[in-house]
This record gives sequence, structure tokens and C-alpha cells, in this order.
Amino acid sequence: MGRGAVREILEGVSSIATLVFVVACMAAAGLSLEVKDITTQLRRGRLILAAVVVNFVLAPAIAFGLTQLIPLERPHTIGLFLLGGAAGAPFLPKLAELSRGDLAFSVSLMLLLMTGSVLFMPLVLPQLIPGLSAEPWPILRPLLLTMMLPLGLGILVRNRSERTAAWLRPLSGWISNLSMVLAVLLLLGLNLPAILGTFGTGAVFVGTAFVSLSLAAGCVLGGPDPRVRSTLALGTAQRNIAAAMLLALQNFPDEPGVMAMLLVTTFAGLAVLLIAARQFARQ
Repeated sequence: MGRGAVREILEGVSSIATLVFVVACMAAAGLSLEVKDITTQLRRGRLILAAVVVNFVLAPAIAFGLTQLIPLERPHTIGLFLLGGAAGAPFLPKLAELSRGDLAFSVSLMLLLMTGSVLFMPLVLPQLIPGLSAEPWPILRPLLLTMMLPLGLGILVRNRSERTAAWLRPLSGWISNLSMVLAVLLLLGLNLPAILGTFGTGAVFVGTAFVSLSLAAGCVLGGPDPRVRSTLALGTAQRNIAAAMLLALQNFPDEPGVMAMLLVTTFAGLAVLLIAARQFARQ
């Protein structure tokens, strides 16, 4: 078997692993959500408005502004814009727990931002990213099928049968973690030259700056309650890598620099987020 055939097989496995990761991650999130908790939190009008503004106005604006100040190569710019439009990371409750933030708000915020991303990405990102389908449906369809459908089914199961949800949660979490590790390892291996190529281009600095500035913006708009403020800050800075990877694989399979930017920004941003979570916990 030739090297090209092996690479093609590995690319197929990485695509499947990414898809499984997204679906399992969304299902696990839904299995942890109760409708009453969501509706209670969504009644906090000022806070919800602040979350929408900081995630779907300020974060994309920060991404755009950074690329104007520090011009990047086209694939790296695309990767940053994808992250700028992808809010609602499934790991937010875990970060909120580490920072001793508002767990109930973190769960509702995660759902709000996931839903907002499904609407925002197909409508706005094609205006910013050359090569991304200008028709909303080709972008919306995979987001609905792989994110909102398993999320909704998880919520339905959780509110119909706590016992079933309690049994499925660890299973879906285990599948999500395993597929994430497999996907990341394969994507790192397949895109290693492109990842190494980001060093010296400004991509790492811009990615880290994007996460740091998004964190600061969420902190400023988070209000007086320190637990809520830290949750909104972390929820803004931690972008939805699953949604961004999904669109990158489907729309830019021949541009490894896009995936490289997603991975580099995510790993660099993770260090920023963990340090911030520890600082919030001390406060």
C-alpha cells in the first residue's frame, strides 16, 4: 500500500473521529441539561444580551481586527474567523467548575451559544471567508444534524428519564473523549508540516491574543457577580472547536493551514484559559 493510500485512509478515519466527537460531545451536553434550569437562567435578560453581544459581535470583531493589525496567511485567517464565529464550547461547565463559577449559568450559556452559533455561522461567516459556501443551508445542515439534533435528543432523554440519562452520560462522555484524542492525534500528524509552518508567521501570537482579548471582553460585560463574570469570560474565550473543525473539514479539506490554525489557537488558548480559571477560583 502506497503512502498516498495510507494518508487517504488516515484522513478518512480522522474525519469519522471528528464527526463522532462532535455528536457524542453534543449528546453528553444534552444529557446534563434540565429544561427548568435552562428556562430559569434565560430569564436573566441583561446577562443574556451581554452574552450574545460579546460572543457574536465583539469576538468576531476581535478576530477581524487582529488580522488587520497583523496580516496572516489566508488559511490562518480563515481558521481564526471560523473560531470567531463558533461560540458555545461543550467544555464550558468543566471550566466553570475549575474556576468556581456559576455552574447553572454555564450550562444555559453553553446551550444559548451553541444555538446562536448554528444561526450565526451560516449567515455571517460566508461574508468574511472567501471559499465558504454563500448558501446558508450547506453550512446549516451539518450543524443541525451533528450538533443540535444530538443535543436536543440528549435533553429529551434527560427530561424523560433521569435513570437512562445517568447511564448514557458516562458512555457518551467516554466516546467523546476517546474520539477527541484520536481525532486530535490524527489531525496533528496529518497537518504537522502546516502546524510547524505557523511558527514565525504571527499565527500563534494572534491566536493567543484572540483568546486573551475575548476573555477580557467577557469579563468586562459579565456584571458585578464574580461567579457569573468568570463564567461569561471563560465561555467567550473558549470557542467551539468542534463546530469550527466540522466546517473546516467540509469546506477546506485541501488547505491544512486552516486546521493548523484551529489546533494552534486552541492549544495556545487552553493555557490562557487554565491560568485564568485558577485566578478566578482564588478570587
